[in-house]
Amino acid sequence: MWADPNLKQFQGRLKRIEKAHGKGYGFEARGTLGRSSTYRRERSLGRILRGGIVVLAIGFTLKGAIHFHVGEEAYQSRVAEMEAGTGVDPFAARLMSADPLTRLISAFLKEVFPPKVGPARS
Repeated sequence: MWADPNLKQFQGRLKRIEKAHGKGYGFEARGTLGRSSTYRRERSLGRILRGGIVVLAIGFTLKGAIHFHVGEEAYQSRVAEMEAGTGVDPFAARLMSADPLTRLISAFLKEVFPPKVGPARS
């Protein structure tokens, strides 16, 4: 009997597919949402760096807002109190010290939200 080579290839593909299905694998068309789209994606360096930059930006903005709210003298005195503390306090004082970026954000907030002056008199 005459054997078609395409039929052998087709039967080989069917065996591989059945074997994969037996292991729990699935097959999907491109562009569809299926099992593989629900798996957790690999973490890329870009995503981690973007997340770190966002956290740093929020941290500096928060420091600048605190610096603006309490004022330069009160901020410096509180940082000095933390430096004199024990345990984690000196490390926290190092993080919270007023750096140029914190002062820049505080100055920007002073321009956007100028200090309130007493009631206007006519």
